[in-house]
Amino acid sequence: MARFLKDRSQKLGTAPGAAVFVGKKRTDETTIHIIDYTNKEIREEFVSEASHLSGLNETPTVSWVNVCGLHEEALIAEIGSYFDLHNLLIEDVLNTGQRPSFTDYDDYFFLAVKMLKYDRERDYVDSEQLTFVVGKNYILSFQEQLGDVFDPIRDRIRKEGAKIRDRGVDYLCYVMLDTVVDHYIHIVERFGDKIEVLEGRILGKAEGDLLQKITDYKREMSYLRKVIRPAREACIHFSKSDSTLIHKTTLPFLKDLEGLASLSAESVETYSDILSDQLNIYQTTVSNRLNDVMKVLTIFSVVFIPLTFVAGIYGTNFEYLPELQYHYAYPIFWGVLITVALGMLFYFRRKKWI
Repeated sequence: MARFLKDRSQKLGTAPGAAVFVGKKRTDETTIHIIDYTNKEIREEFVSEASHLSGLNETPTVSWVNVCGLHEEALIAEIGSYFDLHNLLIEDVLNTGQRPSFTDYDDYFFLAVKMLKYDRERDYVDSEQLTFVVGKNYILSFQEQLGDVFDPIRDRIRKEGAKIRDRGVDYLCYVMLDTVVDHYIHIVERFGDKIEVLEGRILGKAEGDLLQKITDYKREMSYLRKVIRPAREACIHFSKSDSTLIHKTTLPFLKDLEGLASLSAESVETYSDILSDQLNIYQTTVSNRLNDVMKVLTIFSVVFIPLTFVAGIYGTNFEYLPELQYHYAYPIFWGVLITVALGMLFYFRRKKWI
């Protein structure tokens, strides 16, 4: 599955603001989950039609509408009509390759981030488009498929007397973003543990699979950087927004969120630099091992050059070679060869070439 760029061929030639789905269909049908609550009561239900959302933006309760599945363009556009959402905003919701961003409209604000999931079997990071539309008393969240990181938040909302039920949608949006960013840090830490283990293996014995591991982790870090960097910018814009929908009591939490997002981005940069250093160390280690091999081969070649010369002379077909008539010629010949070889090795050792 393409992660860095999405196929946008379906949008070619369409008008700005056209409701066109960009991405891969990841669920069979679109589901709509509503949690409507106050500090005293809660209503929770799944609905199949957008008409059930009519009037939610006018009630005094806090309404969280979670939409899973973005491929039904007409349904998403209909949901937007009930909340008077801008056409360009609907276009961004349907674009699963949308860059993480924060946009402040008059009556609501829009946030787009990526929700990351770690695939343990493949040692791989999968991502899912996640967008929020936050109004005066409602929050719309759009994701590509069922299954997310928000179950603990739902459990807190269902709990009677929970503090989250005393606060508004701006705080709910913060809590959801905080959970997403916490998972960023968790995933970066998991890769960080694996990356730090590689260093010991490189300094020990550079096995052949290390290069593949380093390359794989560099690719994952590049993708995490692509996701987390703009997400940090979105969190910063969120915390510095002067929107009337953000209460003063929520601002300290947004500052904390900004710090977490910066921490995750800095951690990715740190481990990317470590991987680059490890790649250089690996190449240097392999080069040194090759040099050691070449040094040994060179020594053998240099030692055997004079021996080959002497043996070549005695291997020629002379009719008269006086030494051949001498009784001790053969052991003397071997003595000369051994003496020359040992003398050269001693000389190399004294010069600290070996």
